[in-house]
Amino acid sequence: MKNFNAKSREAYNKKAHDYDNTPEGRFTRKFKDILHENIIVKDTDFVLDVACGNGLFLSEIGRTKNIIGYGVDIADEMIKVASSKYPMLTFQVAGCEKIPFDDGIMDIITICAAYHHFPDVDLFAGEAERLLKQDGYLYIAEVYYPAFFRAIFNPFVPLSKAGDVKFYSPKEIIKTFTKRKFIFEGLIKRDYIQLVKFKRL
Repeated sequence: MKNFNAKSREAYNKKAHDYDNTPEGRFTRKFKDILHENIIVKDTDFVLDVACGNGLFLSEIGRTKNIIGYGVDIADEMIKVASSKYPMLTFQVAGCEKIPFDDGIMDIITICAAYHHFPDVDLFAGEAERLLKQDGYLYIAEVYYPAFFRAIFNPFVPLSKAGDVKFYSPKEIIKTFTKRKFIFEGLIKRDYIQLVKFKRL
């Protein structure tokens, strides 16, 4: 876990100050767009974006709704950039396996093109369960590859210098969360993107 987190921290600290103009920043724009098209947010919702990067996605939600927004990211330089650009939102350095907020305070949790970086998705599922209110929602916008490509890519993914861990099928993501207090609410697949939605019981 420490190895993946350390790799992610180092890689994204280097990209933090110009992330949106990097090839990866442009690639993840479509993930943000599909989340925007499908997320349901109300004024005064507590929204947590996990692996928030430079805070852009969370800030875009805040332009249309009067949210109480929080973001966490493993890369401290990303958090510095986010805090500087969007002072009306709250950002903290944290990994996905231990998130420093109180139980049951979030209405919505989002993950945008970062789930494949999480060293332990089961630990994250426990954190999401702990943090979300009853009837809260979890949205995971994640890279999608068919089974054939996952079989080729996944043995080599942990060798990535950017802290990538594994690419998941929709079925694997659904299984991880429905073992806990979540019900599966829907799946959208568009090209190389999957958006999986859960409701907290």
